[in-house]
Amino acid sequence: MSNRQTVTFDAIRTLAQASISSSYAAVGGPFVNPVRLICITNNTDGDMFFSVDGTTNHLFIPKGAFKLFDLNTNRTHVDQYWVLPANTQFYVKYSTAPMSGAVYIECLWGQ
Repeated sequence: MSNRQTVTFDAIRTLAQASISSSYAAVGGPFVNPVRLICITNNTDGDMFFSVDGTTNHLFIPKGAFKLFDLNTNRTHVDQYWVLPANTQFYVKYSTAPMSGAVYIECLWGQ
């Protein structure tokens, strides 16, 4: 018996600095599948806030930094998975206005 699962890279989501303002803007489209691993990179020269509802500041990522979330690491129940649900949409706005760069969201999903 095998407990093998398939993990798939999702299409990268990005938003260039010219499209980032003091109001939230969508970064790509919503997830089609539940996401198990996500990396959010701020490759701009400004500090950023990220949100999943377009209103609330959920994450702060300073210029040139990233946050990586592996939602399945160190889980205690093998049959239990943590995921960001399908249809989750990420938004970004600046805390400090960027002059160059872009933000990126990379993720993996599995079944």
